[in-house]
Amino acid sequence: MTTEHSSHLAEALRRRRWLISAWPWRALAYLVTTVPIAGFLAVGLLVIGGPMLPVFSTLRRHGRPPSIALMLFLITGSVVLVALAPLLSFAVAAVERWRVRLVDGRPLASSPWPGLAARYRSAATWREVAYLFWLGGFTPVAYWVFLILVLLDLGMISSPWLAGDANQPVVIWQPIDSTGEAIPYAIVGVLLIPVLWYAIGLLAAVQAAVARWALAHPVDAAALREVARSRTRLVGAYEAERRRIERDLHDGAQPRLTSLTLQLGLAQLDVPEDSPAARPLAVAHDQARGLMVMLRQLVHGIRPQSLTDLGLAGAVRELADAATIPVTVHADPHDELPEIVETTAYFVVSEALGNVARHAGATRADVRLTRAGGDLVVEVTDDGHGGADPARGTGLTGLADRVAAVDGRLLLSSPPGGPTVLRVEMPCRR
Repeated sequence: MTTEHSSHLAEALRRRRWLISAWPWRALAYLVTTVPIAGFLAVGLLVIGGPMLPVFSTLRRHGRPPSIALMLFLITGSVVLVALAPLLSFAVAAVERWRVRLVDGRPLASSPWPGLAARYRSAATWREVAYLFWLGGFTPVAYWVFLILVLLDLGMISSPWLAGDANQPVVIWQPIDSTGEAIPYAIVGVLLIPVLWYAIGLLAAVQAAVARWALAHPVDAAALREVARSRTRLVGAYEAERRRIERDLHDGAQPRLTSLTLQLGLAQLDVPEDSPAARPLAVAHDQARGLMVMLRQLVHGIRPQSLTDLGLAGAVRELADAATIPVTVHADPHDELPEIVETTAYFVVSEALGNVARHAGATRADVRLTRAGGDLVVEVTDDGHGGADPARGTGLTGLADRVAAVDGRLLLSSPPGGPTVLRVEMPCRR
């Protein structure tokens, strides 16, 4: 898999073509550019932490504290370190957010300077400080261990050329006397090269994951909950408005239009066929009848009357009876559902059965309505030729948008040759 198919290093490591892609070189570049930053931070930590070694040694050997000057130096150094770390971490974090793009295409938003006082109060600041200590403390140790492994592998590979020297080369733990003894080690060393490339990727992926965790802006959970509640209120208000329009059309406009159609029909009976007014009256009567059918369809599209009268299972069975192919409905008994969920499930089944009839070439279909925990699960399966693709039409895309409006999700499996399975999961919170 080439670079453009993977968005970040951890995903690319699972691809079969990792070794022949650009990702190993990007990982190596990420590790190499880490060295000067981690080295600078490690030196700073050693300046502060180095004098602590004689302190602990003195306490352990003699049981008495070190000199006052050394203690003052340690205290002063610790205070300065804590004071400067949030300021230094701001600059390092900015560089690291830019550098992590070498191995992770998912952007890390830059953090603006919040002000000096806010900088010390923010929890994100101290996560960046923790990353600073991790980068200057743990990372150099890991890099040294990896460098030793690389040098050992290089020693194994070059051992056949070194075996003839006066000083016997030592590979791992055993001295080598001749080229023949060195060849097996060289073969093992060559075979370990791909392993080292994977190790480079793994080391870089771990470092990038830590960087992403420490340097990403924290998610405001309260804001997310408020957005979710606002979305729920908007969906509920939208559904209530739809129902109001349905009632107005059903109780107001539709009866008056029916009365108008009836009056036109009666007038048509009273007018002789050879009257000049007969034809315009007939046309007006036909238009009124067509408009009444259209209005009935509009009312049905807002919330089907069968859904109100029969419930979801009964309304779906009515859809199945009207289908052009045999449809089996399996509906588990369940508690009353929220109206928006019922309406969405009904239109999912209606659209899915319509797609089956128009495009699938199927001979039969199955509809299942079940509850899984707190979710309503709708599955529509057909034995058609498969190959359903949301990109070729707006039907499935529209269904996915309708389902997403109630915090649900739509899953589709439609391999060429079939079968096609459409699965919708919707939470039933009230």
